[in-house]
Amino acid sequence: MTLSGVLIAVAAAYAAVCAALYLLQDRMLFLPGMPGREISATPAALSLRFEEVAPVAADGVRLHGWWVPAPDARLTLLHFHGNAGNIGHRLDLLQIWSSLGVNVLLFDYRGYGRSDGAPSEAGLYLDAEAAWEHLTKARALAPAAIVIHGQSMGGAVAAWLAARRPAAALVLESAFTSVPDIAGDLYPWLPTRWLTRLRLDTHELARVRSPVLVIHSRDDEIIPFAHGEALHAAANAPKRFVALAGDHNSGFWISREVYAGALREFFKSVMPAEGKVVMPAKAGIQ
Repeated sequence: MTLSGVLIAVAAAYAAVCAALYLLQDRMLFLPGMPGREISATPAALSLRFEEVAPVAADGVRLHGWWVPAPDARLTLLHFHGNAGNIGHRLDLLQIWSSLGVNVLLFDYRGYGRSDGAPSEAGLYLDAEAAWEHLTKARALAPAAIVIHGQSMGGAVAAWLAARRPAAALVLESAFTSVPDIAGDLYPWLPTRWLTRLRLDTHELARVRSPVLVIHSRDDEIIPFAHGEALHAAANAPKRFVALAGDHNSGFWISREVYAGALREFFKSVMPAEGKVVMPAKAGIQ
């Protein structure tokens, strides 16, 4: 093959990779089947009482989640998980949160777990609003008693919601700054900023007026520590930053004493003087 032929072949291959990234990025980011959509464990495995909930998004998509109440809780944690798996894979996190005496609402985005539909960026924002309305309307919780928590991809969804709703606080854990930014880190040899249709811009937290806690591991092999630092820099005061040790998916557990201690202190600082107390309901509890 001539040199010009080699160059043409390389250019064609490069163009094909660019086209694949542009066309398939939804499948690359949203991974409800990894490790699987089946929910193999529930809060019952932790001896926690819980209620199955089914918020409905504004476009009619029915979601699935768990309401896990804590006796005499004055704060509720609304959790937005990462891009893979489902709420059944978040029991280690739930164990820590529940030990801190807060109510927890975990739910799966559309297309994840037992939720209907197919994932999309616009759909994630509708799902976030549905979860918020479940807490503030169906359960009549005061916004000032709700902490919005986002992990990894869920950090962008959490920041989007916190920029539009008056929550008690925002917690970003192992979050990226935006899809174009993380794509540039992963594929520095591609023009990712031109190719990324998905945004999921966590810089929305610059509009958040509630207290912000950013948690990130120095050892995160998927989302560089610099993303956490950048998010903390972009947040308005009052804000805090906590550095963990451990990889992207288990840093919170490897550093669980630091992690739990930071959350406990932060929750105390944002806890309302007179929050709505939610006792475990009798009906629907498993």
